[in-house]
Amino acid sequence: MTDLSIIIVNWNSTTYLLKCLESIYAETRQTAFEIIVVDNASPDGDIGIVKQQYPDVVLIESPVNLGFAGANNLGFRASRGEYVVFLNPDTVLRNAAFDLMLPQVRSLPSVGAAGCTLLNEDLSLQTAAIQTFPTILNQLLDLDILRNRFPACSLWNIAPLFAGGTQPSRVEVISGACVLFRREVFAEIGQFSEEYFMYAEDLDLCYKAMQSGFTNYYIPQAQIIHYGGKSSVRRRAVVMKWRSILQYIAKHRGYSYQLVFRAAMACAALARLALLLAAAAVSRGARRNSARDALLKWWLILGTMVTHFAPKQQVKGLSIKGAQGR
Repeated sequence: MTDLSIIIVNWNSTTYLLKCLESIYAETRQTAFEIIVVDNASPDGDIGIVKQQYPDVVLIESPVNLGFAGANNLGFRASRGEYVVFLNPDTVLRNAAFDLMLPQVRSLPSVGAAGCTLLNEDLSLQTAAIQTFPTILNQLLDLDILRNRFPACSLWNIAPLFAGGTQPSRVEVISGACVLFRREVFAEIGQFSEEYFMYAEDLDLCYKAMQSGFTNYYIPQAQIIHYGGKSSVRRRAVVMKWRSILQYIAKHRGYSYQLVFRAAMACAALARLALLLAAAAVSRGARRNSARDALLKWWLILGTMVTHFAPKQQVKGLSIKGAQGR
């Protein structure tokens, strides 16, 4: 059996995908691997270049956009690795990430999801690499100034990102940009939940792993650059993300909790909009542009919280032109 199946879902990201594939072949030397690319009906039509440049890659061309969860499950069914890693196309291995991850995962007890260090394009840490499950309190207090000042706070616990060293850390949520599972574990917990078209499926997956008695781990030595959302339509992406979070909360905490969550986040959005309007009024240049971007984001969040939560088919209809990059 192959050691590792690397499953990549692509939507209109062929340029990034080719760089991703190049880095995998360059950096993975001690692990027997296969690569499965699932193209989610990309409209740009250039996915064939992958097979031309990398004939060993298994290319699955879906005639319809299955969403992130559905396409990953399709790739999993075609895979044969002892371990599987679900990798975004807008990523580049910065070191021998998979060669470093596999020995550690094999030595850890009851491993569920395993993740690595994610870096931004400028090589700064991407703090979304590890997360906690969303609650009313941690979302209301989700401010960079608080997270950076108190990284070990249990509301978000991003301290493992700054701890240094080589030891894996137990965490709640691993980013779906790069998440590794033992094959049998992924199958046992029910794979990705396909009621999510895009976003929050990593929250759901990590929750199912923990509920099944497994432990999720962050492995710091492995480093991957994640460009982030390079195939996303920004406005749709914000709405899709928060609708998916609401869907996750209703599923695992109930609709009553979701209702309180929506009310709290609507109030938080109103407060942030007021502050941002004031900041935009007195700012100039880049700061004003940044304030305007933030205004748009929180306006969309407010709209998502106060409108009726769309059922699955409506979310899917909205996002069919969206992306699989995160």
